[in-house]
Amino acid sequence: MSKDTHLAEVRTFYDSHPISLPQILEKLERDGVDLDTLTEETLQAYDQDHYSGVAANDALAKRAGLTESDHVLDICCGLGGPARYLARNYGCRVTGVDLTASRIEGAKRLTRMTGQADRVTFHCADAMNSPFPDDEFDVAISQEAFCHIPDKGQVLSETARVLKSGGRLAFTDIVATEATSGESRERLERELAFAGLCTIPEYCQRLERAGFTVRQADDLGEIWRDILIERLAMYRSLKDQTVDRFGLAHFESWDSAYAFFVGQYKIGGLSGVRLLATRR
Repeated sequence: MSKDTHLAEVRTFYDSHPISLPQILEKLERDGVDLDTLTEETLQAYDQDHYSGVAANDALAKRAGLTESDHVLDICCGLGGPARYLARNYGCRVTGVDLTASRIEGAKRLTRMTGQADRVTFHCADAMNSPFPDDEFDVAISQEAFCHIPDKGQVLSETARVLKSGGRLAFTDIVATEATSGESRERLERELAFAGLCTIPEYCQRLERAGFTVRQADDLGEIWRDILIERLAMYRSLKDQTVDRFGLAHFESWDSAYAFFVGQYKIGGLSGVRLLATRR
């Protein structure tokens, strides 16, 4: 599959994701939240579409030594939950970038609704061809997103380019293990738009080649296994909304793919990693 074809599949995947701007707004309204007075403190219970929620944001911020003076790049920012959270709770400026226009539009709207547009901005772009100048950012973060990027070396090199010397990269991602089969890789690529999954040692090698020094690598496989079992149940609880928006066939396809994905964590066929590296 060509790189352009794969990226088109990633866009389609997130355009039809169960967690979306309409889903978040509907849930807020059902819970009686006044959207005209929406705050980040309230929204953070609805917009953190990554494993471990705000605790994961804090873990990355702590490892990166985040300060008020930092300009942070959130790579593959999605609907912008972590970007808004970091700006609100750490006082930093955050710029988010994502490939999918619908995610960026949602991120901008939620950011305006919470009054954070002066501290948090978003751009629709390919992280493998970053639109930002050299040495622009102090910190870069990302959460469970590089698994969709076909060229890990390219995205890491681009991240190194836009970070200042000594800049910190803190991110999590889905990773392969020695038990990951070729058949499993093919299914994950076909159904969940994954591409070129690395093992943890392979990630460390790619970071070093891209101009980083790896400072910490935490295996999150066991922690994520339990989180993902709960997440599968959460997605299934959204069946009615998903069917209303995308149809029953889409829900059944998503459910089958995600159940397979979660099953890989149960048998050790997938793991997770939290990495901290600094630009040399």
